[in-house]
Amino acid sequence: MQVLVRDNNVEQALRVLKKKLQREGVFREMKARRAYEKPSERRGREKAEAVRRTRKAARKLAIREGLIAGPAKKPRPERKPAGRPESAAS
Repeated sequence: MQVLVRDNNVEQALRVLKKKLQREGVFREMKARRAYEKPSERRGREKAEAVRRTRKAARKLAIREGLIAGPAKKPRPERKPAGRPESAAS
């Protein structure tokens, strides 16, 4: 994994790195490996994850086909058109 540091901005690079690690599931993996997990617990967890993934895929498909309503979209704030500021228009 690689993160570029621009203009010696280490704080921003750390934020980007943390976000990438979060997406990859590294933190979840580290937390899971702190303690031993019995094989039966592991099978149960993996089965529950598979069920969750299947339900999510079915829900997305139903939304795409119009069978159920999707999540409500947030209204976007209106933006001013780019151009000269009003004070400099004279």
